[in-house]
Amino acid sequence: MIPVLSREQVRAVDGVAIDEFHIPGIALMENAGRGAAEVIAEEVEIEDALVVVVCGPGNNGGDGFVVARRLSMFGADVLAILIGEASKLKGDARSNHEAWVGIGGDFAEIGAEDDLSVLGEALSAADVVVDALFGTGLDRVIEGRMRDVITALNRAGGVCFALDVPSGIDANTGAVLGVAVEAHQTITFAERKLGLFTPSGARHAGELSVVDIGAPAATGERAGLSAYLLETEDVAQVIRPRSVAAHKGTNGRVLAISGSPGTIGASLLLARGALRSGAGLVWIAALPDAIDAVEARVLEEMTARIDPAAIAPSLDAMLEGKDAVVIGPGLGHSKTAREIVDHVVLSWDGTKVVDADAITHLAGRASELEKAPGTLVLTPHPGEMGRLLDVPTAQVEADRFAAVQRASEEARAVVVLKGAHTLIASPGVPPVINSSGNAALATAGSGDVLSGILGAFSCLLPARTAAFSAVHVHGLAGDRWRARTGSDRGLLAREIADEVPGVLAALAAGSGVLPD
Repeated sequence: MIPVLSREQVRAVDGVAIDEFHIPGIALMENAGRGAAEVIAEEVEIEDALVVVVCGPGNNGGDGFVVARRLSMFGADVLAILIGEASKLKGDARSNHEAWVGIGGDFAEIGAEDDLSVLGEALSAADVVVDALFGTGLDRVIEGRMRDVITALNRAGGVCFALDVPSGIDANTGAVLGVAVEAHQTITFAERKLGLFTPSGARHAGELSVVDIGAPAATGERAGLSAYLLETEDVAQVIRPRSVAAHKGTNGRVLAISGSPGTIGASLLLARGALRSGAGLVWIAALPDAIDAVEARVLEEMTARIDPAAIAPSLDAMLEGKDAVVIGPGLGHSKTAREIVDHVVLSWDGTKVVDADAITHLAGRASELEKAPGTLVLTPHPGEMGRLLDVPTAQVEADRFAAVQRASEEARAVVVLKGAHTLIASPGVPPVINSSGNAALATAGSGDVLSGILGAFSCLLPARTAAFSAVHVHGLAGDRWRARTGSDRGLLAREIADEVPGVLAALAAGSGVLPD
């Protein structure tokens, strides 16, 4: 897994490199700018291209002046525009501005009272635009003149590259601070930043590249980390070929408590996900009015009826001998459904994957979950997370890392916060960020299939490992479908499940997961 750092930890990396390893700050800036220029030159035809580098008054602007100098060496026609006054530049940023001017680089300065028309005209003609305004240090809402500058950047027709973090994005949360640059590609320095792995941050960052700034690995170790970025290799290590002695009883017994009239599809998709992921035996349990409809549709799955007149005894009988229970998808919001959820989640001493309607029944009850026996895995989307924590959904999305860690600590559970770059949190350890998946997975029933995969994996793996592995495999299934079809839409949930065996086979064999 790859370390992901906060704004404060990134500053600590620079501090360790400069103060303890005696690497001059200007050398770090040179390495960053050179690396960024090389990425840009690889991505676009740079010779004779018109490049406009928009620099701020701080170190991100200094990085921009290095990029300008380096791109000019590759044959680009570069204009560096400083939003501010050159006389007020300090330290390494000032040195690199002077170096750019010293080699005769084309330069324009836009002071506080100057018209922005020069910027607009330059951006309208540019083939490539480089955002070097703020970087990771920004923690305030952008207003006034700088807001107009970013608006102009977003109207530019050229390919936009952001340095370190798109200007206007909070490096810790990914929140848009009033307005933010919409980059085609972000070139981040030394380490990945938290805010780039949220739906908002990722949307503004575009494609992500990481460049080395010449700081030893020990600098990152000293600075610490805030999260881990999951790689396919991490999941491949836990997906191993089955023993020749395996049989259905050893491959996992999953009970899916799911479905109600009108939503039995959730039950069927959940079960399909579990079976396609290797569960040996899967039961679908529901109240009689739903199970009648389910029984007309099942082939490989078995069914169990919950007796509404004897909920606890009937549930206890079907829970006996199960390795994992998935509860919630399509279950409904009735009083009876709440009784079912409470009995299973708060009383059964086993591994429980709690999703969808079951989470809604547990809204605001994290303290009760903390006392529940067994192992608990919660899989909320942002709205369900808001209900669980009794906060608005917008607050969850404003800081997804804080929300998922809070839920994990309060419930003493593994928590999967779904969305672009799904987060997996466990008490006492940094959260894991998923790196697989694409927009095609935003389809009805996708979460039901994920719960089924997680149920199957939970039979054989520790809860945290099962959770991050299931999320990654689910994403890879979507990636395989997209690679084969070339489409970012039209994927059916059952097709996600049907891609899973191929993903698992590739992981177990150590071969490429995506089709050639």
